[in-house]
This record gives sequence, C-alpha cells and structure tokens, in this order.
Amino acid sequence: MAKFNQAFKVQCVKKVLSKHSDQTVKDIANHLGVGYSTLQKWIRLAKNNELESPQKQMSKEKSPQDWNKAERLDALMHCHGLNNEPISSYCRENGIYPHHLKAWKTEFITDK
Repeated sequence: MAKFNQAFKVQCVKKVLSKHSDQTVKDIANHLGVGYSTLQKWIRLAKNNELESPQKQMSKEKSPQDWNKAERLDALMHCHGLNNEPISSYCRENGIYPHHLKAWKTEFITDK
C-alpha cells in the first residue's frame, strides 16, 4: 500500500478542482497513480477543511484566543501571588505564555 505525503495529497485535490471539463476525476486519479476512492476521500477531507491540517485534529489543546472570560479569570486567580517559575510551569501545562496572563489581567482591569 502506497503512502502519500501531505503536500502530494493537496496537489492532487488542487488538480481535481482545476480540471478541464473533458477530464474526469477517475482520469486524474489514474494519471497520478492514486486510487479513485482514495482521491475522492482526499477531496471530501479538503471540503471539510481536514486535509491540510491533520495535526490540528489530533491536538485537543486550544489556543489562548479560544479561552473564554471565565477560563481566563480562573487562570489569573490560579496564578495570583505566584512568582515566575510556578507561573511559567502553569503556562506550559496549559498552552499559554505569561504575556497572555498579563494581557488578560489588563483586559479585566480596563473592561467596564
């Protein structure tokens, strides 16, 4: 069974999306040496924005921008009164940086 890298899969889908009217997806699959059903699967994944970033699907971590106000406040309360090392440790465990905490604190202070 052949293994195709991510760049090749993306190029194949782009080729299908820019095909001429006289070409079929099956023709393109044959030309590329890819199974027709495999190419269809890649197209389906691309339509769901799942083809180019499989590593994102595996990660359950969320970015700092995805934290809601309650989660941000909880992080600030957890780190209140701690010095640099415990704050850095907390941030590493939660996928954020100390500067996020500072920015969130400023947002809470200035939010009216």
